[in-house]
Amino acid sequence: MRILFAGNPDIAVPTLESLHNSSHEVVGVLTNPVTKAGRGLKMNSTPIAQAALRLWGESVPILAFETLKSEARAAVSAILPDILVSFAYGRIFGPRFMELFPKGGINVHPSLLPRWRGSSPIPHAIMFMDKETGISIQTIAPEMDTGELLHVHRIPLKGRETSASLSEFCAQLAGPMVVEVLDEIERGIAKPRPQIGEPTYCRKITKEDGHIDWHRSSREIDARIRAFDPWPGSFTFLRNLRLSILEVEPFDDFDSMSNAGYMTNHSPGTIIAAVVQKGIIVKAGDGYIAIKRLQVATRKAVGFQDFSNGARDIIGAVLR
Repeated sequence: MRILFAGNPDIAVPTLESLHNSSHEVVGVLTNPVTKAGRGLKMNSTPIAQAALRLWGESVPILAFETLKSEARAAVSAILPDILVSFAYGRIFGPRFMELFPKGGINVHPSLLPRWRGSSPIPHAIMFMDKETGISIQTIAPEMDTGELLHVHRIPLKGRETSASLSEFCAQLAGPMVVEVLDEIERGIAKPRPQIGEPTYCRKITKEDGHIDWHRSSREIDARIRAFDPWPGSFTFLRNLRLSILEVEPFDDFDSMSNAGYMTNHSPGTIIAAVVQKGIIVKAGDGYIAIKRLQVATRKAVGFQDFSNGARDIIGAVLR
């Protein structure tokens, strides 16, 4: 089948590579326009645009439009696609746009739909400490993430995943799933089925979400730090110094803390101790967090021991 692939970020690149190696033909790639980024405001194309150039050179057109109105529809119509394959494109496809595809469209969504419909399912699955997540291949519907399911792969979560590691895992699994679904559609044996269960929705993650609230429980803080890795990152303030918190784990062994002679009745955010092989121990709203890796703004990331050796009088200080 002739495919128009729509996507933007790194997570979608392995799926585009799988399509390149399949029996189907990618006849166009739809992605966001070039943007300016960085201190020098360099022009940056999306990871999907870069991958398309690497895979096909200039033989496959890269379509980059601000909106999917008449100009975009004319460009898509000219390449005569059979089907739309979308992965993290980030826009709703209207009915007039979908009329351009005789076989409709499919979308890759990294969650177990109908759980976590929306733009940030991976960090939400981690943040809410789900026991499992997955990848859903759905038909494209007028309302976001409400399409029928064509293929679902369940992924058990161990509770130590980050958004970076889980995104990479999902990226590698999704490509073969998409090719399998396309093969079934081409052969006329695909069996769409409705989503079952109460839907949940995920909101857009913001930079402000990365500011750690030490009044949360140790498990919540740990989950949120992993969910916000790599973006927006997690941070706190030691006096007036901004610290990026890169790696933590809950450390709720109250007996060992009290036996060591550390006070445990401090307010949330208080640095209780620096414990060998554990980390910088911080009081949470419920329990304790061990900070293992952190970074001072403009400096390189360090382990907790190096930071403790270079910092003065941090025991008893309160992170805010």
